[in-house]
Amino acid sequence: MTNPEQTRPTALVTGVGRTVGIGAGIAARLAATGWNIAFTYWTPYDDRMTWGVEQGATETITKTLIGYGAAVAAIEADLADPAAPAAVYDEAERRLGPVTALVMCHCESVDSGLLDTTVESFDRHFAVNTRASWLLIREHGQRYRGRHGDGRVIALTSDHTVGNLPYGASKGALDRITQAAAHELAHLGISCNVINPGPIDTGWMSGEGRDLLLRQTPLGRLGTPRDTANLVAFLCSPEGQWINGQLLLSNGGFA
Repeated sequence: MTNPEQTRPTALVTGVGRTVGIGAGIAARLAATGWNIAFTYWTPYDDRMTWGVEQGATETITKTLIGYGAAVAAIEADLADPAAPAAVYDEAERRLGPVTALVMCHCESVDSGLLDTTVESFDRHFAVNTRASWLLIREHGQRYRGRHGDGRVIALTSDHTVGNLPYGASKGALDRITQAAAHELAHLGISCNVINPGPIDTGWMSGEGRDLLLRQTPLGRLGTPRDTANLVAFLCSPEGQWINGQLLLSNGGFA
């Protein structure tokens, strides 16, 4: 029997905490298209959000990925800790081998505006959304030994800043870091792109807010995790190699 770890490349997907989330959708799509998957989650984040912890999510996601033939490593990690990115890569490599693609779906996202954001919240957003992403990209660049042209870095972003200042500002910084990586990691053959997925229906929207977003989307529906996952899978494929250093809008025309 062939060992899947020897025949499938490995993708590290961060922020895979809920079965309905974008991260889980991306991990499943990559597994279905031939990748082994290391993924991170952080239960205390979900615990303090309105949706709460989804019991058994890690086990369910893992089972789904295995069903697609993937070898899987689920890694709990607090990405606010500057030591976490290196530890995540150590564990992913120990269990699955070298990482070829890094897909960053993790985030700190607590609504607050210019006047009511606390220093603590501001710092936490930048620690998770910006600093951790930079450190993950740095680990990827330092450790990548794959074939020139096969490496990938993909980050998920948002342009929402009004009433969501620390989240949007920290994501804006992430955009620049990822786009810089497209040039600074060019000698390794790692393509780096940012995706703005627009409003994705993962269960967090209120009825009124959902109706408003629907009216602002020409297709008359909200985005799904699979919409984002399809683009990620393309970018991670050989056919997606030529797209590099871009901020891609995959939002159904949302405006």
